[in-house]
Amino acid sequence: MSHPAIVKDNVAVITGGAAGIGFAAAAAFARAGMRVCIADVDETRLAEAATKLSSVTSAANVMTSAIDVSKIESVTELERAVQERFGGTDVLMNNAGIQPGSTLFEAPDNWQRIIAVNMWGIINGSRIFAPNMIARGKGGLIINTGSKQGITTPPGDPAYNVSKAGVKAFTEALQHELRNTKGCHITAHLLIPGFVFTGLTAKGRTEKPAGAWTPEQTVDFMLARLEAGDFYILCPDNDVPRALDEKRMLWAAGDIVENRPPLSRWHPDYADAFAKFVTRK
Repeated sequence: MSHPAIVKDNVAVITGGAAGIGFAAAAAFARAGMRVCIADVDETRLAEAATKLSSVTSAANVMTSAIDVSKIESVTELERAVQERFGGTDVLMNNAGIQPGSTLFEAPDNWQRIIAVNMWGIINGSRIFAPNMIARGKGGLIINTGSKQGITTPPGDPAYNVSKAGVKAFTEALQHELRNTKGCHITAHLLIPGFVFTGLTAKGRTEKPAGAWTPEQTVDFMLARLEAGDFYILCPDNDVPRALDEKRMLWAAGDIVENRPPLSRWHPDYADAFAKFVTRK
C-alpha cells in the first residue's frame, strides 16, 4: 500500500529531478503509474533522465522543464506548464539544492546563490504550487528536502546550514498553514536525508562509500514514512542509526536549554559530556 496521493494517473513534480534523490523519487512515482514532471537546471541531464524514465513508463507520462528554482518567474511558468500538460499537481517535491561549500566571511555571491536555491527555491515552489493544489480539492503532498545540517548546524559550511535551517522552519510553518486551511487536503513533509551517495556528496568518488545509502534506499524509506503519516522523515544511513541522530539533535537543543556555548558538541570542554550523552541508554 502507498500514500493515497501516490496513485496511478496522479501528477508528481520534482525539482532537482534529473539525478540523485530527485530522480530516484521520479522513478518511484512513475512506477506507481503517476505522470511525472522533472525540473532541473541542466538540460542535458534532463534529457538523459527522461530517457531512463522511458524504461519505467510511457514517454507521454514524462515531462521535463529546465528551470532555476531561485527565480519566481521560472517556477511560476513551471506550474503553468504542468497545469497545461497534466491538468494540475498532486505531489510536489521541492528537492533542488546545491552545496558548493562556504566560509563565514567570503564574498556574498556564494552565500546568496546557496540561499536562493536551497531556501528560496523551496519557498517559491510551495507558495506557487500550493494554492492550485488546494483548489483541486484532492489529497496531495508537498515534500521539501531539508538536511540534518539544518538542525544540528555543524561547523564548516555555514551558508548551507542557514539555508537548510530555513527550509525546516518554512516547512513547519507550511504544514501549520495547510492544516488550518478550510477544505485543504494537502499535507507538507520535511525529508531529512542521511548520508546519501549522489553527485552532491560524491566529491570525486566513483564508488559508494559503505556508510552511505543509495538514493533509491532513501526514497523507499521516504515512501514508507509518508504512508505512516510522518512529518519529519528522518532517514538513517549505514553508519548512523536513528537513535544517534536523535541524541545529536537533542544535544543541539540542549545548548539553549542548558545555556551551553553554541555548537558545544564540537567544543573541547564538552567532549566527554557529549560522548556520555550519546552512549547512555
